[in-house]
Amino acid sequence: MTEQQRGYWRESDGSAVAVSQAHIVWTRAAYPALVDVASRYHAVITYAELAEAVQQASGVRTSVNQRHWIGKVLALVVREAHRRGDPPLTALVVHAADGMVGAGYQDVLAVAGQPPILDEMDREQHAAAARLACYRHFGADLPADGGIPALAPRLKTTVTRKATAAATTTPPRPPAICPNCFLELPATRVCDSCGEKVP
Repeated sequence: MTEQQRGYWRESDGSAVAVSQAHIVWTRAAYPALVDVASRYHAVITYAELAEAVQQASGVRTSVNQRHWIGKVLALVVREAHRRGDPPLTALVVHAADGMVGAGYQDVLAVAGQPPILDEMDREQHAAAARLACYRHFGADLPADGGIPALAPRLKTTVTRKATAAATTTPPRPPAICPNCFLELPATRVCDSCGEKVP
């Protein structure tokens, strides 16, 4: 890696690129990449996948971790989608670890003049509806019923697993109480105090 390549540079000749210019170039590359994702029903892309895709498509690279710059690129995509009258393409971008949209999703709400959504699951439901709008707008092959909003696959798996676990877990049985002494009975269900056996 050359000295210049510790920041932002063009792959073609290694020349340095200003950070703000890199963000603009990557935004231009991100838009068609996200439109491509939107053309596939219930498809999503991770932040890391998008970061690599925009660098590859644009020929502008960085050694800076994507966590430090992808949010700035997506904020520009939010504004461009709003300017064009397109649905919020950034709803298609999720974390690889949990399948959730990032905190930057609040930009979608701000640009639309909506208040922030603080509850994570409410935000995920909003993003799911926004993704469906993207699939419809950008020509995904939808089911006959027009499709449904859906959580990202990884998040949906987690939510389903938790719901199944909660449904199959039987609540603890309340302790047996002696009707005479009002003391909790041992496992034998015979009161240690008065000898009453409770069925």
